[in-house]
Amino acid sequence: MDTSPAPARAKNVLSRREIEGRIADGQLIVILGTNVLKLDSWIDRHPGGDLAIKHMVGRDATDEVNALHSTKALRAMRAFQIGSVEDRWVNFTPPIQGGRFRRYYEEEDIIEDLNSDISSELSSRPPSPIFDTVEGEHGLRHRKSASTISSPPSPAPEPESSEPRFCVLDARTQQEILLDKAEYPPVDAEHQHNITLKYRALNKRIQQEGLYNCNYSAYGVEALRYSLLFSLFLFSLHHSQFALAGLFLGCFWHQLVFTAHDAGHMGITHDFTTDTTIGIIVADFIGGLSLGWWKRSHNVHHIMTNSPEHDPDIELMPFFAVSHRFFTNLHSTYYDRLMEFDIVAKTVVKYQHYLYYPILLFGRFNLYFLSYAHILSGLNPRNKKQGPLWPRYLELAGQLFFWSWFGYGICYLSIPTWTSRIIFVLISHCVTAPLHVQITLSHYGMSTADLGVHESFAQKMLRTTMDVDCAPWLDFVHGGLQFQAIHHLYPRIPRHNLRRAQVLVREFCADVEIPYAIFTFVDGNRKVLGRLGDVAQQARIFEEGRREAAQEVLSGHHHHHGHGHKHDH
Repeated sequence: MDTSPAPARAKNVLSRREIEGRIADGQLIVILGTNVLKLDSWIDRHPGGDLAIKHMVGRDATDEVNALHSTKALRAMRAFQIGSVEDRWVNFTPPIQGGRFRRYYEEEDIIEDLNSDISSELSSRPPSPIFDTVEGEHGLRHRKSASTISSPPSPAPEPESSEPRFCVLDARTQQEILLDKAEYPPVDAEHQHNITLKYRALNKRIQQEGLYNCNYSAYGVEALRYSLLFSLFLFSLHHSQFALAGLFLGCFWHQLVFTAHDAGHMGITHDFTTDTTIGIIVADFIGGLSLGWWKRSHNVHHIMTNSPEHDPDIELMPFFAVSHRFFTNLHSTYYDRLMEFDIVAKTVVKYQHYLYYPILLFGRFNLYFLSYAHILSGLNPRNKKQGPLWPRYLELAGQLFFWSWFGYGICYLSIPTWTSRIIFVLISHCVTAPLHVQITLSHYGMSTADLGVHESFAQKMLRTTMDVDCAPWLDFVHGGLQFQAIHHLYPRIPRHNLRRAQVLVREFCADVEIPYAIFTFVDGNRKVLGRLGDVAQQARIFEEGRREAAQEVLSGHHHHHGHGHKHDH
């Protein structure tokens, strides 16, 4: 898609150093193509939430923005352009991820601008380059004289092995990075730029083949399926078959989620207002879940996939840890709090591979909690509003409608006894568990390593996401979620076209030598359980290590005390 600047606009070329200074002053600067966008005035109105923008500050966000926005939205973004860059952009680490930035002092920095080669290398070291220290090596400036900024919620990580008790975990992190580097193309600028160009060429091919055009007749079939399941639910309810009624209602909700997912990605009409309205009717009015909550978390998930600190989809403490890095009380930038590896987490994580399916049976109840927290926080005037306000009020109406028909109309009026009500609610909610398995399947077994800010969007998506191989006649059961790798590359492709897009994506992967992860449903489950089992074992080893270290410290302390006592005599 065209992200070139509007021809009428004069080219105000900004240097890398000047952009760094603007970010140090707190400006939200994002690179799109060769354009420099300043998004400060837009962040509170962004329908995808503020965090999706904050994770792109100082980065070339061309692929992420194109993947998640309509052509109309891309055109609207030109209003935020403040200049352009001449050379291919080299990413900074965003402040929210711990990046540090120097203020821009014009007189001091004129000499540095002349020597831009050095400054173009500044952000080349993951996980969190501290630019001033790097420049100290080049003899340009010492750290203490530079004014720096970093985002308060997520301080830059300490250098590796700063705490002896975490050295085992650091070694493990390093090992995972090395394994990924051995399996995937190098993360140097040339390799990644080549992957990016081919990824964009593939997008053009997908457009030419009409794969972005929604197949509305497929939705006709969906509507028939929904109607059949809802009719069976009403029929069973009428005949006082409450367990059976719960089963059919659960299947109905399970199917509906796929359409809400399509609408959330503007994959039905490609129009924000229309698709948001469809999504809210399906998710809130009929399903009782918040589309707005899902969009805010899902957009971050799509750009920070499988990142323990940043991706809310894998931040499930104290129930699951998909990486050993959760043992270190990580700070979540999404929830803006510490995910403590507390006594509950320590106990549950050790057995998480056994608890995986039982916990997922109750997944829908957790979604209610997250939905209400989102809707209520958005209606609080003290809170910065996230995106336009009308969806919040429509969602609130949707929740009232849902609890009127489901809570009062069905559970209270139509079911006579409390035993039957509990059975009905549990069955209808637990039947949706395969959906939670499907969602977690695509990512839990894949890499959580951070290969740094230079990794291309396409490679990161394919490295952190797997597809599920199934027969075409089973597609309706998986609802398009079995093509997660393809969906992560091109989120706005309507789900009924994903199987056709798979052929093109396989060719692309072979061409750029990126492994395309695809497993059968059974093997995928095995891989996820294997990963959860590995992390559970690491949790046990980590706990033993800490216990031994504590005993050593205590015995050493005791020995030292005894020794000192003799000396006094």
